[in-house]
Parts: sequence; C-alpha cells; structure tokens
Amino acid sequence: MADDLKAKMIEKMEKAIQHLKTELATIRTGRASLALFDSVKVNFYGTLTPLQQMSSLSIPDSRTVIIQPWDISLLQEIEKALTSSSLGLSASNDGKLIRITIPPLTEERRKELVKLVKRMGEESRISIRNIRREANEGFKTTQKEDHISEDMVHTEQANVQKLTDQQISVIEGVLQKKEAEVLAI
Repeated sequence: MADDLKAKMIEKMEKAIQHLKTELATIRTGRASLALFDSVKVNFYGTLTPLQQMSSLSIPDSRTVIIQPWDISLLQEIEKALTSSSLGLSASNDGKLIRITIPPLTEERRKELVKLVKRMGEESRISIRNIRREANEGFKTTQKEDHISEDMVHTEQANVQKLTDQQISVIEGVLQKKEAEVLAI
C-alpha cells in the first residue's frame, strides 16, 4: 500500500514539474520560439483553431518567425489573432506569409517576466507541497486501516519529505535557468 501511495505521489509531482516547464516555455524571451504561439487560436470558419494546425511555422534566425498558412485566404484571420493575442508582437503580411520580428525586451519588461516566472515557480512549489500533504494523510489513513506501525508511517513521511525536497530543488533549477534566459540580453 505504501509503495502505491509513493508511486502516485511521484507521478503527480512529475506532472506538476512538467506543467511548470510547459508554462515557462510560453514566456517570451528575447529569442524566437515556436512555443510562444501555442496559445494563439485563429478563427477558422467559425471555429477557434490552434495556429500550428493551419500553418507551418519556421524560425529563420533568432529574432524572426515566419508563418506560412496552408490556405492563403486565412492570412487576415491569422494576423488578427496575432495582434489580439497577449504576446505583444507585430506581424507583417506580404500576401503569402506573415513575418514576425521579435523585438528585444526592455529592462522593465524583463523584470515583469522574472516576477511572472517566480510566481509560476511558487505555484508549482505549493502544488508539490499539497501532493506531499495528501501522501502523508494517505499514510496516516493506511496506519489506521491496516494497522501498520507508527514507526513505519514516520519513516515513509521522512521519505516523502526527501522526495519533496528533491522535487522543489528541481523546480528551483528550472526557475533559475528561465530567469537567466529572460535576463540575458
């Protein structure tokens, strides 16, 4: 029973860290990244459709993204979706494709992004701690139902704490890397 609880806990913690990495990938740095456009939805004949499902995106250099729609009649809709998105990017339409130049971030914007990164990290740490609390409660319930010893519960809780500390240090590493990426000029 204790092994099942630990396995579920590890799986949940790994999902929480993966979620953080996915969220951090959408934060704009000074470089072009296709992950920036994951949240962009385009009105495709009345249905909001992800940009990647209706065009090919490429990065010819570190500050430029080229969007080439498979249906050229959608250029205006794609351009409208990009302008209305929260990315703060300007798109230039040449009739066949859309070219986006990623401007360098201002110092003020970099600081805002670092705050956002830290807030996302704190949410992930809270999530990890909640998973730890659930696991500890599960061990206490198991103790009452299965009559396992209190020493075993304390041992398992110590193991859970070690695992929690490891996962939080992984989060710290991910956050430091992203902060350095955001602050790099």
